Amino acid sequence: MADAETGGRGREEEDYTEDGTVDFKGRPCLRSKGGRWSACYFIVVYEVFERLAYFGVAPNLVLYLTNKLHQGTVKASNNVTNWYGTIQMTPILGAYIADAHLGRYWTFIFSSAIYLSGMAFLTLSVTLPSLKPPPCESLNAEDCKTGGFHVVIFFLALYTIALGAGGTKPNISTLGADQFDVHCPKERFHKLSFFNWWTFSIFFGNLFSSTVLVYIQDNVGFSVGYTIPTVALAFSIGVFLLGTPIYRHKPPSGSPITTIGRVLVAAMRKWKVPLPDDPNELYEELEPEHYSKQGNCRVNHSTLLVFFDKAAVRTTNSNSPWLLCSVTEVEETKKIIKLLPVFIATIIPSVMMAQILTLFVKQGSTMDRKMGSHFQIPPGSLSTFFTLGTLISVSLYDKCFVPLIKRRTENPRGITMLQRIGIGQTLHIVIMIIAAMVERWRLSVVRSHDLVHRKTTVPLSVFALLPQFALMGVAEMLVEAPEGMKSVGASFFSTSIGLGNFISSFLLTTVEKATRKEGKGGWIENNLNASHLDYYYGFLAGLCVINLVLFLLISKLYVYNKEIVEVKEEEKNKPTNVSL
Repeated sequence: MADAETGGRGREEEDYTEDGTVDFKGRPCLRSKGGRWSACYFIVVYEVFERLAYFGVAPNLVLYLTNKLHQGTVKASNNVTNWYGTIQMTPILGAYIADAHLGRYWTFIFSSAIYLSGMAFLTLSVTLPSLKPPPCESLNAEDCKTGGFHVVIFFLALYTIALGAGGTKPNISTLGADQFDVHCPKERFHKLSFFNWWTFSIFFGNLFSSTVLVYIQDNVGFSVGYTIPTVALAFSIGVFLLGTPIYRHKPPSGSPITTIGRVLVAAMRKWKVPLPDDPNELYEELEPEHYSKQGNCRVNHSTLLVFFDKAAVRTTNSNSPWLLCSVTEVEETKKIIKLLPVFIATIIPSVMMAQILTLFVKQGSTMDRKMGSHFQIPPGSLSTFFTLGTLISVSLYDKCFVPLIKRRTENPRGITMLQRIGIGQTLHIVIMIIAAMVERWRLSVVRSHDLVHRKTTVPLSVFALLPQFALMGVAEMLVEAPEGMKSVGASFFSTSIGLGNFISSFLLTTVEKATRKEGKGGWIENNLNASHLDYYYGFLAGLCVINLVLFLLISKLYVYNKEIVEVKEEEKNKPTNVSL
């Protein structure tokens, strides 16, 4: 009888998750009573409608700024890239708050409230007569005056959205991953399935918005076109809340940003302290189980960037966490530092990506967009080709390229991370050359039909822009973050996209001013038919060439990590080589 009771208790104990997750009330999670796909259904449905809401704003934004707020081409493009850059940077703040203070769930809830208020505010700004700017039909944007009040209201709503999305974007995907215990083989398999459905949900929301919603905005109005995504976002938040009782939660265990700061400070403060001859003397108090419960691994010492090892050297007064860090914390920081040169080299490609929502769309708005006798493709829907290019290339890469090439390279990924980025950077050069050639073609049609100063459609099919949109989707690169960087890891390289958008604003303004001749005839004017976007695209292609050379130099110096990672107690003596 006693044995039966003991066996029953053992089975009950085994039913608890092993990754340190807790339920909504802070109790250890029973594997059978929460998480897994029963929780992730709510999260995947949320993502579909949230992406529908987000992409319901971005694709047509540059046209709203030029056609409704009457901003010039340069100013409108810069406002789009500045906003998009901000929306890519705010996840760093959202991830920090989640990891260090509130946890993913509550950070997500508070951020969703901000996000929804921004969407509602945006809808009101294009609906209420007192908030909408007056119409203007002049070809010259300078002839149309929009009051500062209208602009302030609209951008206040946009940046409220950026702030809210910064708290939801990095935390919803990691919250979904938390629903699966990596220590359970079955759940680990379902976790991979979750991310496949997660990616599909993003593409589905994107495609619906860039086709149906953009069409509604162009043909019905922005009032209805923004109301639909606002309602969709409210619905998505409601769906997410329904799953609250069964979500698994990982308590906040400290921000990786703080950890990186601690390692840097400790190493600098102990810069005179000699390193021990035996790396085993470096501080690593925590056992593998501690990291395992956080979903991470304990990382062994490496011989790269040894200066930072000083942070793990024991001294008589090194009890403070700002004086003594573990080897794993030091190694994770080394990975981030080692990736910085690669990170810098990915910023210029992000400048190219910024053209998708700005100048590429403006080009399309001047061209023949007829598809059949009754249907016109909205300019904002051109980003659909970018999405399809990404989706198709990812599928072909995983299903065809990797299995074929890994037989020769003996690399399970087919090619290395740097080789993949290098191919993407080379493709960006090709894309900008194609964009310059297409624009030169468009301008030749403009001049041959005497349309330079006429506000009419250029008789050149908008499908001429399809290659640059689709190839830009193919060129979108995959990047990686070090093991254990949690939400911040997911946000780290979005910073590259953010900086690329800010640099795009700077370059566009600088080139526009530098190419004016006595105040006239610059490369980028409000009237694209009188501009020289072909020259600007050629300039961007030149930047890509310089950046590729820089990247190749960095690649020569880059060393892939091969460190021993301890996953479980019983595998301590079975080292596994893991490439970064």
